[in-house]
Amino acid sequence: MAYDDDASSINSRDQDTDSEDDALQQRARNSRELLAHDRIVLMEEEELDQLVTKSRRKQDLVRRGSALALPNPFKNLVRKPSLGSISTGGSSSNENLVTEKGKGSSENKKQKRLARRETKRKRLLEEAQHGEDGELMYEMEEGGMKEGSSTGSSSESEEYDRHNLNAFANAKAQRGRGWRRWLFIHSLIAIGFAILVLASWKLSKGRKSAKSSKVHLVSNGTALFAPTTIIISLDGFRADFLQRGITPRLNAFVKEGVSPKWMHPSFPSVTFPNHYTLATGLYPEAHGIVGNTFWDPELEAEFHYTDPARSLDPKWWGGEPFWVTAEKQGIRAAIHMWPGSEAHILNKEPAFVDKYNGKEELDNKVSRILGWLDMPGKESASVAVEEMRPQLIAAYVPNVDSHGHAYGPNSTEIKATIQKVDTMMDKIFKGLDERNLTDIVNVIVVSDHGMATTDTTRVLQLEDLIDTSKIEHTDGWPLYGLRPKTPDDLQGLYDGLAEKAKSNPNFDVYLRDVNMPERYHFSKNDRIAPLWIVPKTGWAIAAKEEFNVEEAKKKNLVYHPRGLHGYDHEHPLMRAIFIARGPAFPHPANSQVDVFQNIEVYNLLCDSLGLTPKPNNGTLRLPFKPIGTHEAEDEPKIPEDPVTSYSRASTSSSQAAKTKTIERPSVPPKPTTTSSPPPPPPPPSSSAAESKHLTLATTSSGAAAGTPTQTPQDQDGGAGGAGDDEAPPDKLQSIWDWFSDKFDKVWHKITGGSSDSS
Repeated sequence: MAYDDDASSINSRDQDTDSEDDALQQRARNSRELLAHDRIVLMEEEELDQLVTKSRRKQDLVRRGSALALPNPFKNLVRKPSLGSISTGGSSSNENLVTEKGKGSSENKKQKRLARRETKRKRLLEEAQHGEDGELMYEMEEGGMKEGSSTGSSSESEEYDRHNLNAFANAKAQRGRGWRRWLFIHSLIAIGFAILVLASWKLSKGRKSAKSSKVHLVSNGTALFAPTTIIISLDGFRADFLQRGITPRLNAFVKEGVSPKWMHPSFPSVTFPNHYTLATGLYPEAHGIVGNTFWDPELEAEFHYTDPARSLDPKWWGGEPFWVTAEKQGIRAAIHMWPGSEAHILNKEPAFVDKYNGKEELDNKVSRILGWLDMPGKESASVAVEEMRPQLIAAYVPNVDSHGHAYGPNSTEIKATIQKVDTMMDKIFKGLDERNLTDIVNVIVVSDHGMATTDTTRVLQLEDLIDTSKIEHTDGWPLYGLRPKTPDDLQGLYDGLAEKAKSNPNFDVYLRDVNMPERYHFSKNDRIAPLWIVPKTGWAIAAKEEFNVEEAKKKNLVYHPRGLHGYDHEHPLMRAIFIARGPAFPHPANSQVDVFQNIEVYNLLCDSLGLTPKPNNGTLRLPFKPIGTHEAEDEPKIPEDPVTSYSRASTSSSQAAKTKTIERPSVPPKPTTTSSPPPPPPPPSSSAAESKHLTLATTSSGAAAGTPTQTPQDQDGGAGGAGDDEAPPDKLQSIWDWFSDKFDKVWHKITGGSSDSS
């Protein structure tokens, strides 16, 4: 019923046979017509498929609505669409096709098509002389199709075809554009989401330390503690002080924790450069504090450690000390008198800072440290931040250093001071035990350098070495940094000093930019003077206005300070200590690690608190890698104090017969350094209370030489196997020793043991 009668013939309804259709279909067609025809066929098939698919979907919906699979009784009554009706729909949608089918509008279009075909047939008959093939050739020769040609694209039916093709192409392009638009929008959404995630992660990274501290809070029974570290510096505490049997608490601390046999300071081995190296992990040449005193040619100013108006200016202090690192990363720091802590470095102040007071009692330091631990911590949400407990506590103890300068590292006074400092440490550890913090709080004990004994016979007169009128600035002490007034004089001054060093090996001379030892790391800073005189350990250099060496020798005056440091940082007498214990050091008790330099302490301290250290010269990180445990038989020998002159002058037996000896307590000897000629080995001693003897030449020949010599002697007073007849009587020896000892004590009381050296 829905079949289109007109579709049975493409020519006319009243034709006799189908031959006319065949003839018309096989007329010559150009490629454009063929392509259009193929596209129309494909489009019609596609539209038909769409109609069928939609019809089936509607039928399925009807069935689902009733939940019964019933046959459709009207299926056979639906009018089937013809190809003609589909193709003449132009660019109409499937909805228009269904509407036209429903309304019966196909009859009107059929009549119009028949009229058009009749007109076309008449026109072709009128132009029979050319025929279709001739018309095609004519149109091709003319370069185009004639208006109304059946082979051209200008006919009304082909206009419909082109319209359908364009509509199909536009629909396809529209679908492509829609897909690209969908992809673009969703890509923007995904990128935006990724940006939000990255931003959230970056913001949360800054709070990582705070979150981790909350996770790692540990209770001592009364409060919650975040990772906490106490670092205590014992200024001037030489490594072998632990082997004198007067430090029971520190020796127990070694057995409880982890430590190397000793720690090397940095060069020069003086207080301010080394304490700031401990604080920053940088060599002195890197952080800029190159001495206790020095001249800055760029600032045209002098740094002097005892003058707060100059030394506390932040312009001097480079790098980032551990208290600034902690405060920047949300960890409160409490600093007790540490050198540089009052200098407002990087405009970041510690939460608590105590000004330097060299006369403060040791018990007050104990109370200060334990008082900080007794403050409320992060577990108390109602407490103001200003009143919260610090997690980093650093304390400086100057007593051993000051008494070492005043009395010497082997004096009775220094032994008493070492015992007092050991007692102070015992009180701190007991305070931790009482608060149940032994396994919660990390404790690190360090020192900045050692100490060597001085003597009048080991003082070099500066004026005897160099023309001081050519020197504009002198830096450092006991080593001397020289800045000539005229740069052209630099080489000449160096050549003169080098020549004198050939006959007097008690000092070395270096040009900063030429032959300064690389292991010193002491050349890459303009604050370092261009010319340096570095005395051997135990020797000192003095200007005449400070100490007249020749006059002192004649009058038998005592040189002060009695103890000095600042020498080659690898010399045994300059060795420092490092001992650590706590949860950040989970090593077996009494663990031993390899010897390291103090540039490593900054990283270790940061690791113990979970801080991210600033770039520095250190490379060691926690956890340590122990190499074993400390054993008594492996303890390093106690280094010998510098009692032997490095001078090449020798003492003859005739000179030894005319000398006076001064007996002083000593420790078993050991060669002091490989960089200088080793002293001759002492003869065997039969007593642990071995003595050292300073031989002061009193003969006229010795005075003329200007270089009094010292020789190690055995307990009986012999020098290199000298006979008994050459030794002074025992009675005279004991009287002289008693008198010398009393004189020293009286002199100390008169001078007050004054020495501000650090």
